[in-house]
Amino acid sequence: MNEEQKESLRLDRQLCFPLYAAARKITNLYTPYLKPLGITYTQYIVFLVLWENDGITVGELGRRLYLDNGTLTPLLKKMETAGYITRTRSREDERVVVICLTGAGRQMYEKCSDIPKCIGSCITLSEAEAQTLYQVLYKILLTEDEI
Repeated sequence: MNEEQKESLRLDRQLCFPLYAAARKITNLYTPYLKPLGITYTQYIVFLVLWENDGITVGELGRRLYLDNGTLTPLLKKMETAGYITRTRSREDERVVVICLTGAGRQMYEKCSDIPKCIGSCITLSEAEAQTLYQVLYKILLTEDEI
C-alpha cells in the first residue's frame, strides 16, 4: 500500500464519518422530547410526512424518507398498533397500501409542535450556516442514485 492509499484510509479524511456522527448526534437530541411521547425518531419523521400529506402510500412515504419497505413495514405496524395510523389497501390496486392518520395521530401534531424550536436551540449554527448545510445535504441525497 502506498502513502496515498494509506492517507485516503484515515478516518479524518472520510466524508462519511462526520456525516454519520453528526446525524447520530442530531437524532439523539430528539430523544428527550420524543421519549415522553412514546415515539421514536423514525416514527416522528413518519408523522412529519403524514401531517403534510395524510393518505400517502407506503411507497411514497418510503421515497420521501429514503427508507425501504423492510424498514417501514414493522415501523408502521407499531404505529398502527399504538393507534396513530391506519393501513388500508387501495381500492384501485390491492398491492398499494395507503397510510392515514387517526385522531390520535393528528393530536400528536400539537404535542410535537415545539420540538423543532427546541432542537434548533441545541444546534450552534447560524441561520445561514444551517441553510447551507441543508442545501449541501439535499444535494447529496438527490444525487444518491448517480453515485
